[in-house]
Amino acid sequence: MARALMFQGTGSSVGKSVLVAGLARVLTRRGLRVRPFKPQNMSNNAAVTADGGEIGRAQALQARACGVPPTVDMNPVLLKPQSEVGAQLVVRGMVRRAFQAREYASIKPTLMPDVLDAFYGLADQADIVLVEGAGSASEINLRTHDIANMGFAQAADVDVVLVGDIDRGGVIASLVGTKSVSDRKDSDRIRGFIVNRMRGDPSLFADGMDFIADRTGWAALGLVPHCDSVRALPAEDAADLQTVSKRGGRVRVVVPHMPCIANFDDLDPLNAMSDVELLIVEPGQPLPICDLVILPGSKATVSDLKFFRKQGWDIDLAGHVRRKGSVLGICGGYQMLGQMISDPDGVEGSVTETAGLGLLDVMTCLTPDKRLIEVEGFLLPENIPVSGYEIHMGQTTGSACERPFALIAGQNEGACSADGRIWGTYLHGVLSSGAARQAVLNRIGLDTGLLRDHDQHVEEALDAWADHLEKHIDIEALLALARVVKRQ
Repeated sequence: MARALMFQGTGSSVGKSVLVAGLARVLTRRGLRVRPFKPQNMSNNAAVTADGGEIGRAQALQARACGVPPTVDMNPVLLKPQSEVGAQLVVRGMVRRAFQAREYASIKPTLMPDVLDAFYGLADQADIVLVEGAGSASEINLRTHDIANMGFAQAADVDVVLVGDIDRGGVIASLVGTKSVSDRKDSDRIRGFIVNRMRGDPSLFADGMDFIADRTGWAALGLVPHCDSVRALPAEDAADLQTVSKRGGRVRVVVPHMPCIANFDDLDPLNAMSDVELLIVEPGQPLPICDLVILPGSKATVSDLKFFRKQGWDIDLAGHVRRKGSVLGICGGYQMLGQMISDPDGVEGSVTETAGLGLLDVMTCLTPDKRLIEVEGFLLPENIPVSGYEIHMGQTTGSACERPFALIAGQNEGACSADGRIWGTYLHGVLSSGAARQAVLNRIGLDTGLLRDHDQHVEEALDAWADHLEKHIDIEALLALARVVKRQ
């Protein structure tokens, strides 16, 4: 009979996602059937599942840690921000509707049945389900009809481990304060706590761990020191892009940071290479001289393109092209590179036509239908095997498509400029292939030699992270807190 345990945080970005991934690998190596679950996620970093849906990229990583394919039940509610006040609602892998932030309070009560049904379905396949909360456990303003944190824990009768991040400061107040502001029934759900990302001598915080345990009555399950291996794991939040930029390398790759950037783990394989200097350019800064500019995926292509121009990046990019620099546009970035983006159905708003950057002779028509598919094919002209996934709305056509970026299932995919220096593709994950990444870098003058697939790097990082957690978390005490799953 399956058991379950939930991990909630004192705030966003305290390390819940990678903590669950590492613990999933720990328990899987012990022979348990482990499944990850996140009732509600808000992220534009999504993954395509084999059953034709989409979930948060973090849950796909957690599934990898369990050694199982990701499914839509692992993240039944996914919110994909399209603006500061609106988002797209994805339920059980499929787009249901777009909504404004104030509407969501009325939508939440209708989603709990889907959430519980997905959870119980996973429990039927597992010895233990590791549940990840969202944001902060103490957001009492969002508690009514909550499905992400304590609302789910109460509905599914699952106990909670609270995670705090000592690296950001105030961890004692964050943990003890969560108990203070929470309803008694909710705070009683919390049975233990973990303090994450300790730098320096762990013994210096021993008194802090004791103080938290005394004030809350919760079990101190572990003080986890900072671990460099985590950097190799895909990040969930765009805020984590601040840690991606790195100096040094024989070639420089530049990525403009747009507000609705999506699926930015496409950059991870480059970030892992010592030969590549990867620079994330923040708003207000010019695009520096470089070898390659990557325009990444976007959840709101038209508004991000408007933002791109507002920064003056279109002028910088034109100069880059005049200097014979290369450009790679992925998904939304590919759409931006064309002559025109039309939106007759108002998929992204009221603007029906927007001029593109004019660097590829293609036009994109945005459509309500979303293409979600895993693909395999060949990178052209090198004819190197590639695999990846598509997750986009819209179709792109034009004469540049006669010079395809890749061949997928015998069909042309993407487009290239006549001089072969500007490329557009809908393929996410194309740079994960060592051979494909080598080919692209060779095009900009970096002779890399044979490269490993990035998946191998991720697997090694998961194992190293799991080893680290085994040393610093009381796994047996943690398992003892997991309750048997009973359908309510």
